[in-house]
Amino acid sequence: MNMNRWLVVMVLSCICGIAMAEESPSRYVRIAELEIDPGRVDAFAAATREVGQASVRSEDGCLVLYAVAEKDNPGRVRVFEIYRDPAAYQAHLQTSHFKKFRAATDDMVKSRKLIDATPISLATKPGVAP
Repeated sequence: MNMNRWLVVMVLSCICGIAMAEESPSRYVRIAELEIDPGRVDAFAAATREVGQASVRSEDGCLVLYAVAEKDNPGRVRVFEIYRDPAAYQAHLQTSHFKKFRAATDDMVKSRKLIDATPISLATKPGVAP
């Protein structure tokens, strides 16, 4: 499956952890395509789990934060985030947990492509955890 098609499938299939009663054009969606140093994949994954949990737990505007690695190449990571609006994303960037994450992982990331996306469909089954 080519990368663009895989990304579309990942985006559409990963939105199952948070109930969004109505779709909103103000939602801010960010996708990151990352290449992680192969020797530091486990450390990156641990830091990513920590920042994801802290973000969703403590930021009202952080609705979804998923990170997945390719099964056959765990150094290729995709991060999928949904925020209430662009201001919530900007607030996320200023949190202590995000700043700690960036400081700890910056040298683990060999390449980073950030993609702003427009929600087309954010269908969710209420009460289903990923």
